[in-house]
Amino acid sequence: MKPGEHVPDWQNLSVLERNTEHPHAHLIPFGDWAYALANERERSPYVQSLNGEWDFQYEQSPSEVSADFFSDNFDSSGWNTIPVPSNWQLHGYGSPHYSSCPYPFPIDPPYVPNQNPVGCYRSHFQIKEEWKNRRIHIVFEGVDAAFHLWINGQFVGYSQGSHFPSEFHVSPYLQQGQNLIAVQVYQWCDGSYLESQDKWRMSGIFRDVYLLASPPVSVRDARVRTHLDERYAKASLEVQVDFAGVKDLSFVSGSFLLRVTLLDADHHIVSDRYHTVKQEESVVELVDEVSSPLLWTAESPYLYTLLLTMYDGEHHILEVKRLGIGFREIRIEEGRLLVNGSPIIIKGVNRNEFHPDLGYVTTLETMIHDITLMKQHNINSVRLSHYPNDSRWLELCDRFGLYVIDETDLETHGFHFYGNEGQLAQLSQWEEAFVQRAKRMVERDKNHPSILIWSLGNESGYGRNHDAMAAWIREADPTRPIHYERAYDAPIVDIVSSMYPSVETVIQEGSKEDDRPYLMCEFGHAMGNSVGNLQEYWDAIYTYPRLLGGLIWEWADQGIRQSAGTDESWYAYGGDFGEEPHSGHFCLDGLLFPDRSIKASLLEYKKAIEPVKIEVIEALLGKLRIQNRYDVLSLSHLKGEWRLLRDGIVVDEGDLKPLHTPAGQFQDVVIPLDASKLSLTGEYWFHLRFVLRDAVIWAEKGHEIAWADIPVATVTEAPDTENALQKASPLTIRESNSAITIIGQDFSMHFNKNLGALTAWVYKGVPLLTEGPKLNLWRAPVDNDVHLAKTWIKAGYNRLVSDVREIMVEGTEVGGCQITIKSSVGARGEKIALDSQIIYAIAAEGEVTLDVHIVPRAELPSLPRFGVKISMPDSFNQLVWFGRGPHECYSDRKESGKLGIYRGTVQEQFVPYIKPQENGNKSEVRWSSLTNQQGIGLLFTGQPIFDTSVHHYTTDDLTAAKHVHQLTKVDQTIVNLDARQSGLGNHSCGYAPTLDTYLIHAEPMRFVIRLKPISDSTA
Repeated sequence: MKPGEHVPDWQNLSVLERNTEHPHAHLIPFGDWAYALANERERSPYVQSLNGEWDFQYEQSPSEVSADFFSDNFDSSGWNTIPVPSNWQLHGYGSPHYSSCPYPFPIDPPYVPNQNPVGCYRSHFQIKEEWKNRRIHIVFEGVDAAFHLWINGQFVGYSQGSHFPSEFHVSPYLQQGQNLIAVQVYQWCDGSYLESQDKWRMSGIFRDVYLLASPPVSVRDARVRTHLDERYAKASLEVQVDFAGVKDLSFVSGSFLLRVTLLDADHHIVSDRYHTVKQEESVVELVDEVSSPLLWTAESPYLYTLLLTMYDGEHHILEVKRLGIGFREIRIEEGRLLVNGSPIIIKGVNRNEFHPDLGYVTTLETMIHDITLMKQHNINSVRLSHYPNDSRWLELCDRFGLYVIDETDLETHGFHFYGNEGQLAQLSQWEEAFVQRAKRMVERDKNHPSILIWSLGNESGYGRNHDAMAAWIREADPTRPIHYERAYDAPIVDIVSSMYPSVETVIQEGSKEDDRPYLMCEFGHAMGNSVGNLQEYWDAIYTYPRLLGGLIWEWADQGIRQSAGTDESWYAYGGDFGEEPHSGHFCLDGLLFPDRSIKASLLEYKKAIEPVKIEVIEALLGKLRIQNRYDVLSLSHLKGEWRLLRDGIVVDEGDLKPLHTPAGQFQDVVIPLDASKLSLTGEYWFHLRFVLRDAVIWAEKGHEIAWADIPVATVTEAPDTENALQKASPLTIRESNSAITIIGQDFSMHFNKNLGALTAWVYKGVPLLTEGPKLNLWRAPVDNDVHLAKTWIKAGYNRLVSDVREIMVEGTEVGGCQITIKSSVGARGEKIALDSQIIYAIAAEGEVTLDVHIVPRAELPSLPRFGVKISMPDSFNQLVWFGRGPHECYSDRKESGKLGIYRGTVQEQFVPYIKPQENGNKSEVRWSSLTNQQGIGLLFTGQPIFDTSVHHYTTDDLTAAKHVHQLTKVDQTIVNLDARQSGLGNHSCGYAPTLDTYLIHAEPMRFVIRLKPISDSTA
C-alpha cells in the first residue's frame, strides 16, 4: 500500500495501477541487426536480467510486514532466499491450492481478506556504465496477484493483473554503484475476483524480471498491419510507430533517424526507408507496397522480419527493435473463417501454462517441446486458456505455425456460487477493470500473425462490461474477429461457440442459418482415460461448413510432482495439500501426463484430425481415393508409402507416385497388387501412410502425418479335425458330488461344482490359473463414467455374486466333453439381476471353447463391460496380441490403433493415470497369448474378435485408490477377456454422454472365445 492511503491498493477498485507505462507491443532493444535477428534478449547489451536468488520473507498479512523492509538501512540478512521467477507455494511458503472455479476466500467484492499472505522480495543490482545516458525501465512479465515496487527506498509504483507485463520508468530512482529493488507481492487483490480460472492458485513473481535501456528518443510502440489485394498478389505494409522522448527532443543535441526495414526469411531486404524524427511528431505512420508476398498460415508460416533502427545524428545505431511479420488477412464470410481467402478448420487444444516442478514458470525448452508435439500431432491451433501467455510462446506460434486464440486474463466463474456468474460483468464500477485487461492483451500482442481471434475471457457470464471490451477492441484492431463463449450468439461476437456439446448439438449448430462460424472452444474433456467418439465430431465438422472445429480441453495434466520419500515420485492434485475448497483431480485433464509423456488420447486426436483422408474404392484392385484435408497446402510435401501385410508380416511394399493434390481436393491412386501374394492362409491388409518428404522445424524427414489400414482379403482353410483326433487321446472324466476332474494328454482341469467354477488347470505340470473364468461386468470407472457409474453401482455391478443353479458334464463324439454351468447373478441385498450360462467345450487336445450367455431378469442400466476374468500366476507376464495397438484402445477410441502383432510385459500395458481407473485395453484382438519365461501359457482366440487387458492390479484396487503410487501389485496376472467394453465417452464435463452405439445395453448377450494351453513347442 502506498504510504498514507486509507484503502489499500490491493482492495481498492479505483486503483488498478500506479505509475506504470502505457501498454505497448513487446519490443526488446538490441545493439545491432545481428543480435536483433538472433532475437535472444539475454544477449542484448540493453537488457539486464534480474532473475536469480532474491532475499525473501513470507508473512501472513500486510500488517505483519516490517514497515521499512524496502529501505537501504533494513537488515534482511536473516531472511531466506527464493528464486525469481517462481511460485512461493512451491518453496514451502503456504500451500498450492487447486480450484476449478470456487474462490479461495469469501465473496465480497472488491474486498479480499485482510489476512492476505504477502511475499517481500529484496535484491541488489548495478547499472552498466554504458547505460549512463539512457532511459531505464524495469519490466515484470508476470506477478500473481499484485505488487508494490520500491527502488533504493523510494516508492515507484503498483500493478495488478497477474498475466500482463508491468513496466515502470525507474531512471529517476537509480544511483551509481549498487541499487536496491524491493517488491511486496500480495497473494490476493480485488483483481483476484477477475482471475477465477481453472488452475492451481499460486503466488509470486513467476515470469522474468529485467531492465531495459533506451536511447533518449526511442521506439516506444509499433503497430503493424498487412493488407492484401483481392488476388493476394500484392500487399501493403502499414507501420505505425509511437516514439518516446520526442517531447524532450529540443533538449537533446543532434537529430534522430528511424529506419524501417523489411527482410525476407533469408534476411534479404524487401523494403527500406528512413524517417527523420520531429519533435512535434510522437506518432508516425509509414506504408510500403510489397509485390508477390509469401503469405503466412499455420500450414505455411512464412515470416518476414521488420527492423526498427534508431540512429543518432552521427548515424550510429542507438537501438534496433524487431518484429516478426506475417502477411495474412482474416475475414468471416458465409459462416466460414477465412485466412487469405481460404476457409480453415481449427484443430486445436487449450493450453495452460504449467510445469509439474516449476508451477507457473514456463521455460523456453518446455515451450519448444510443447509446440513441437502439437505440430507433430496435426494440431494447428491453440487457445491461451485463460490468460495471455508468455510472449515467447506467441513468437514460437508465429515461427512454427499455430493459429492462436488470445484470451485476456478474465474469469469470474466463482460467482456461480454467488448465484450469478456475470455479476461483475453487469456492474458499471467494474467496467474499467474489464476494459483495461482487454487493452493490455491487445496492445502487447497485436503484431503477432499467429493470433487470429481475440477472446474477451472465459466463464464470466455476460454483461455490459463485455460490450465495452468488444467496442474498445474493434476500435483498436478491426482486423481480427472477437470470441467469447458466454455471449453465445449475442451480436458482440463474430464467432459463436459453446463448451462440451454433444455430437447432436454440433450437428444442430452446423445446420443453422447464421453467417458466423460455430466453434467448440472446449470439447473432448481429456480427463484420465478419455476422449471417446472423436471421429463422430470430426465427421460432423467436415460435413457442415459452418462448423469451425474445436479445441480439446486440455493440453497437459496439471499435477504437481511430489517425492514419495524414495526415488519414486508422484503427482499431487486438488486436496493433497489440505486446501479448501478444492476441485480434486479435475486438474488431471490433459492429452499429456504432467511430464509431457503422451496419452493414447493424443494419438487418437492426431488420427481424427489428420490432413489426409484415405478412402477405399476397390481394395482387391488396390484402388484408393486420397482426400487432401489441408486448408492451404497441396500434398506435394508428403511421400506415400504402402505395405501389404499378412497376419502382421510384410509380403510386399512400395511408394506411391508423388501427389500434388490441391487443398480440399481428391485424387485416385492405384497400389499395384500382385494377386499371387494372397495365396497363403491369413488376413491381408494394406497399411498406407503419408510422411514428410523433407525435414521441417518441428519434425524429421519421414515423420508420419496420416495413415490407414485397409482390409484386402482373408484366406482360410478348413481345420484338420481328423488329424487332431489322431494325435489326442479321449479325455478322462471323473465326477463326484463336489467336483469334476478332466484329464487329457499333458493337462488336467478341476471344477468345483459348489462354486460352479474352474479352479485348477495344469499344463505340462505347470499351474495355469489361480482363478478360473468368472463372469465380469465391472470396470474401475474412468473419469467420464462419473454419471454412468452411479447407475452401475446402484445396479450392483461392482459387487455381483453368482449362485450355481445347475451344472452338467457330458462327453462329446470327438473325444472331448462339455460342462454347462447355469447360475443366477445379483448383488447381496438386491434382486437377482440376471441369469448366466457358461459352457466349457473341452476338446481332446486341450483347447477350451468358452461360451458365455447372460439374460437380464429385469430392466437394468447399460453394462460397464461384458466378458470374463481369469487370474494366472504373476510369472505369466509375457503378452502378445494380434489386434489394434500398440497403445490402449476402446470401442469409441480405437481409430488410432494400427492393426498388427504386438508384445510386451504385463506391467508395460499398465497406463499410470494419476487417479487410477480402467486402462490398458486392447481392441479388435484376433488372438492373444500370455506366457511365462519358459514359453508356457494360454492362447486366447476370438470368434472372431474380442477385447483384452492384463494387469498386476485388481479392479477393486483400481476403483478405490486415489493415487497411482498407492496401488499394490498382486502376485497374479489378472486377465480380462471381453466381448465388449463400454465406450469412454466425453462426460466428465459438459453435455456429451457416451454415444448410444458405444453403450452395452442390458439385454440377452453371448460371448465365445477359445482358450488353448501352449508351450514353445506348440505355439
